[in-house]
Amino acid sequence: MKEYTIGINEAGQRMDKYCARILKDAPVSFLYKMFRKKNITLNGKKAKGNEILQEEDQIRFFLSDETFASFAKNTGQGSVHKEKAGADGKAGVRAVMPPVVYEDENLLLVNKPVGILSQKSDGGSISLNEICLQYLKDTLAYKPDDPAAFKPSVVNRLDRNTSGLLMVAKTHAAAMQLSEGLRNKTIRKQYVCIVKGVLSGPFSLKGYLIKDPKSNTVSILQDKEPGSTAVETDFMPVRNNGELTLLQVELKTGKPHQIRAHLHSIGHPILGDPKYGDLSLNRRYGCKTQLLHAYRLEMPAFERPLTALSHKVFEIPYPKQFEKYM
Repeated sequence: MKEYTIGINEAGQRMDKYCARILKDAPVSFLYKMFRKKNITLNGKKAKGNEILQEEDQIRFFLSDETFASFAKNTGQGSVHKEKAGADGKAGVRAVMPPVVYEDENLLLVNKPVGILSQKSDGGSISLNEICLQYLKDTLAYKPDDPAAFKPSVVNRLDRNTSGLLMVAKTHAAAMQLSEGLRNKTIRKQYVCIVKGVLSGPFSLKGYLIKDPKSNTVSILQDKEPGSTAVETDFMPVRNNGELTLLQVELKTGKPHQIRAHLHSIGHPILGDPKYGDLSLNRRYGCKTQLLHAYRLEMPAFERPLTALSHKVFEIPYPKQFEKYM
């Protein structure tokens, strides 16, 4: 018999999903057969498999050692060990851990630098997600050798060349609640950017965003077309130098490249943007990176276990080059 006690990292997920992570090679039909026969129990009682696990719940596997080992044979090493080096051969992910803005048992909030992906792509470059996994492993907040451990993951994505606040969920419950907050727009995300031209007064932009997969770019349309999605962005000019304007931005919808494409569509592209920007202006200012920074997160009221995050506001300074170019 093997027994597992649910910790805060595992709480909030379904019983069948948890058991499937432990018995990775077991068919779903086998798991449900074991639930019916009470060979896998929850708190000493028969389980259906759809129960939502709570902290301190106990799961027992009444299986022979041979059966358990045959279905759990691939659980020896956590994926962080394999991902650490990346396909580009660069070593030492510990050395590039970005500044930690906030951390508790559910959330890791970091200040993402320019030039790194939020999550790994097919190209093989090390992403911030992997760097944070290594950090959490080093601090013992994540134990990849435990086959039932929840694998922390980035919740909100930022473009490679956008800097700022990035959330990493450390528990299943945090991942669910934070993702829901982003979907429902109850988590407010605010950015700052420097754009071409002079703008005044608060304004909003609406339209329909459509993606061109071949060029990996998006366009803003005034009328809905097949494959397009409604988008909305709010803007507040802060100051200008006669040629450039510093804008505060709030997403009302959250689609890839939305801010950059919306500003490009009205003739005020972001300074330094290589895809949607004014290349001659970028060269004149010597700006090689888009000046877009996620500087503020405002949290809504949360249920347990995220009640400590309720109504918290996280705000970080603008990057130094913002003052340089303004």
